[in-house]
Amino acid sequence: MDATRQRFLMCRPTYFAVDYAINPWMDPTAPVDVDLANRQWEQLRQTYRDLGHTVEEITPLPGLPDMVFAANGGTVLGGRAMAVQFRDPQRADEAPAYRAWFEAAGLEVHDPKHVNEGEGDILLAGGHLLAGTGFRTAHPAHAQLQEVFGYPVLTMQLVDPRFYHLDTALTVLDEHTVAYLPEAFSPGSQAVLRRLFPDAVLASMADAVVLGLNAVSDGQHVVLPAQATGLAAQLRERGYQTIGIDLSELRKAGGGPKCCTLRLRQGGE
Repeated sequence: MDATRQRFLMCRPTYFAVDYAINPWMDPTAPVDVDLANRQWEQLRQTYRDLGHTVEEITPLPGLPDMVFAANGGTVLGGRAMAVQFRDPQRADEAPAYRAWFEAAGLEVHDPKHVNEGEGDILLAGGHLLAGTGFRTAHPAHAQLQEVFGYPVLTMQLVDPRFYHLDTALTVLDEHTVAYLPEAFSPGSQAVLRRLFPDAVLASMADAVVLGLNAVSDGQHVVLPAQATGLAAQLRERGYQTIGIDLSELRKAGGGPKCCTLRLRQGGE
């Protein structure tokens, strides 16, 4: 297995909090340790750097506690960026901040016509874009993604509110392999995944509920929540090298390594 050097966009959790509940993970009455969240995030960032990846950063803005989840800021592929439109008003002001970053980076920016929550729901897997819907990104957004990026888009219907974004239920390991939780998808989407990825790694519910599938792979190394020990063992059996990161504070808002990480793809990789 060969690792692909990657470029990521991240946002420090300076203003992280759980002040509202827009997914089943969020409990505004539970205490949050912001200093711990920052230390855990810094460990994730350093892990990427130690693996040889490039990490860009966007400036966090006060009043936007979920801005740390950079994967929701857009979809970037081949010099183009699809900006986002959030379902929930609490996150709406994140969208122009990320759009401005894409423009400053020289990307060709396209504005969404429908609710579209970026790489949280849009994952490149080989020659296809897998596009989640059911809780956040609207199904009509999938057609616009196909027009902008020129990749066939396959709709993945999510059915469990705990796995409200595609990247909480499925991770792309390399261009041929994914890992996913079958129960998070409709029967039809499960059938599509079996057809596309007959050798997929099937995660257990125990690993999925610690957001084990919210992982980042460079084709050789897989960075995933430290608590997902069963999934890590499965991946090692397949020849991947796993790196466990404790993001327990950010999980209080429903986020893991992938949620914190937007991949900035230069070409079709």
